[in-house]
Amino acid sequence: MSSVLASVDQRTQLVGENRLELLIFKLNSMQLFAINVFKVKEVVKLPNMNRLPGSHAHVSGVVTLRGHSIPVIDLRAAVKMPPAKEEAKVDCNLIITEYNRSVQGFMVGEVMHIVNTSWKDILPPPTSVGRSNYLTAITRIDHEDASRIVEIIDVEKVLAEIVSYNIAISEEALDKDVSHLLSGKRVLVVDDSSTARGQVKATLGQLGMEIIEAENGLQALNMLKGWADEGKSVYDEILLMITDAEMPEMDGYRLTAEVRGDERMSDLFIALNTSLSGSFNEAMVEKVGCDRFISKFQPDLLVDVVQQRMREFISG
Repeated sequence: MSSVLASVDQRTQLVGENRLELLIFKLNSMQLFAINVFKVKEVVKLPNMNRLPGSHAHVSGVVTLRGHSIPVIDLRAAVKMPPAKEEAKVDCNLIITEYNRSVQGFMVGEVMHIVNTSWKDILPPPTSVGRSNYLTAITRIDHEDASRIVEIIDVEKVLAEIVSYNIAISEEALDKDVSHLLSGKRVLVVDDSSTARGQVKATLGQLGMEIIEAENGLQALNMLKGWADEGKSVYDEILLMITDAEMPEMDGYRLTAEVRGDERMSDLFIALNTSLSGSFNEAMVEKVGCDRFISKFQPDLLVDVVQQRMREFISG
């Protein structure tokens, strides 16, 4: 099963080209689901688990792989699907992922294959499904001589319901010379996960900052260009932009490149805020021209970023 991911190093070439690869799987149902390959460390048959008394209802237990203890999350239960039949669990697989600087395993059904696609073909879920769904996007793939819908899981929402993320800002993180100046300043936060946007909003809201939200890179770019087309200065509208890397229609890398290529907004301060691995993203930040990289979710680092931008704003 690990051979599915054997060429993952080559996939780094896709990032920055508005492309991605999705790992397609089932949750003991006919529906197809997916997560981005970049979040996946390996895929294995479900090993023996040790139960954890008192753990969250969606944590089925813990497994030991290569000397590390990894919590196992029942993804079917976490996205509020009806429980799978016991006999179906025999064929379960474990997708080992790394999100927000932590490693966890998601118990799923059949793991199928990897699909290479473009972010422009990844669409937000229909608004009619409501805000309580566990999807960041949907797409279509050709499967068994038919076109099938694939639902892309909002893993950040799943994890936020299991792990309590602290949004408190430490006293040490605050620069008294500039933090009080942030009140009323506006930030454009671009992320396809409503949970992730909410975390940033709750953190910076403690400083009195106003948050403008966009659900993907294309929506954000259209907003920025709209201001510029109206004769407004983008720098007057927002102090900075904080963007995720992976988003439907246009990813954060392409968004940054588009902004840098437009002289009306080319000097906009842009921070990349993502759950992808740090060393890789630092290289991509330099390539596309972001000002800062933040690995989710770290309130003090968010504050450090906006304070850095405020110092630059003051100094002119």
